[in-house]
Amino acid sequence: MQATAEPIKKFVIVGGGTAGWIAAATLANIFKNTDVTIELVESAEIGVIGVGEATIPPFLETIRSLGIDEADFIKATQASFKWGIQFEDWHQLGHSYFHPFGNLGRTIDGHDFFQCWLKSKAEGDSTPLMAHSPEAVLAQHGRFFLPFNAMRTPLAAATYALHLDAVLVGKYLRKFAEQIGVVRTEGKIEQVRLRADGFIEEVQLQNGELVRGDFFIDCSGFKGLLIEEALHTGYDDWSHYLPCNRAVAVQSINVGEPAPYTIAKAREAGWTWKIPLQHRTGNGYVFCGQYISDDEAVATLLAAVDGEVLTTPRVLSFVTGIRQKAWNKNCLALGLAQGFLEPLESTAIHLVSKTLALFVRMFPDRQCDDRLVNEFNRRVRADYEEIRDFLVLHYCMTQREDTAFWRWCKSMAIPAALQKKLDFFDATGSLVPGVEELFQSTSWYAVFTGMGVQPARYNPTVDALNYPKLSASLAAGKQAILQAVLKQPSHQAFLDQYCKAPVPER
Repeated sequence: MQATAEPIKKFVIVGGGTAGWIAAATLANIFKNTDVTIELVESAEIGVIGVGEATIPPFLETIRSLGIDEADFIKATQASFKWGIQFEDWHQLGHSYFHPFGNLGRTIDGHDFFQCWLKSKAEGDSTPLMAHSPEAVLAQHGRFFLPFNAMRTPLAAATYALHLDAVLVGKYLRKFAEQIGVVRTEGKIEQVRLRADGFIEEVQLQNGELVRGDFFIDCSGFKGLLIEEALHTGYDDWSHYLPCNRAVAVQSINVGEPAPYTIAKAREAGWTWKIPLQHRTGNGYVFCGQYISDDEAVATLLAAVDGEVLTTPRVLSFVTGIRQKAWNKNCLALGLAQGFLEPLESTAIHLVSKTLALFVRMFPDRQCDDRLVNEFNRRVRADYEEIRDFLVLHYCMTQREDTAFWRWCKSMAIPAALQKKLDFFDATGSLVPGVEELFQSTSWYAVFTGMGVQPARYNPTVDALNYPKLSASLAAGKQAILQAVLKQPSHQAFLDQYCKAPVPER
């Protein structure tokens, strides 16, 4: 038995940016000791959108799997650390909540921690859920931990991600990928040529050069040069669930020390982000053009920026949704060519990495067996639908009625899968078990609680616990987290000592 009679010998990646260079680096790292060729075609004339500057923890696993030194990557990309996201004014004006990474508490005598917390709440304990999250408490106090000081503390399993400069990430990964054999070709694609069976055979550049391949990866952005313009795959529009369709972004000088978390603040017709890097801050406003003009959105964003603005505001338009097939024939779409979900939970880069990991697990030959392709597309769609539903939760449970946008959100129709989760949570105080889901129980409980969603009851088996002992255990756990957090250095002090980035030229 052999692996395949028709192995893929050449990949052609169309488009650079974060998606293109993650794909190039991942494949080159896998095939670095083989005769497989990876060629990336991009044009310096085509700019990189580069506004997605926050990540989630799985991205670090991608970096580590490539053998990249984490501290070196942080310095080179102006990165800072992220414990989660602070949501302001989503439930009601003046109200905020935190969505942390990691896990909440620990099981108590075999009982789920969240059920124990619900029981304690029903008994009159007003301790916030986030007091039991190491990441939330670290964020609240602006601390970052020293791993060797936290091994025997409640912080040992704390999980973090990064804020980073997406343009610098692309440059870093390009250098890394080229060092392990990726060939970069400069040029704009003028024509995509198909074989008789509809598979892509080659792309022709404006200078007449032909680039042939066995398999093509489309990282050409919203345009979808291969997946849509050549293969006519189709796109499912989800704007009836997530109506924001425009964004404006600017960079500014840091004012004060960078916080170890993202801020997402609800606004009149959407929400603004604040992402602090080591030497600057990324700011943006994701909004619905039906409820506010571009000029009004730009003015709103600039009024919210704390420091001196470094760049001219850029307005981008998009349609939330997904290609009907992420993999069509011998073409895989990644990044914006694959689909778009607003960056509220920083999932864009994760989707690139996860899609690639799934592709590697289902690695095809040149024929691209439909059985692989169909299952792959089903799984990718499920990932998008899970994230879509989680994003909708942030909107649909609002109590705001102060603007037309938020009134629409409060009464919006929601996906059936999300309604099922809400109904199950109301009945049980827990979640419908899922398979390989990105957002685990901590995430759902954080947003449920933050958006005022309370279940009708907790699991009655928790009543078997001695409540005074349960209460004492919860209080001790909360105090242990706080004490461990206060022993850690500030976020800024940690950056300065271990991974300080050079001051960029202006």
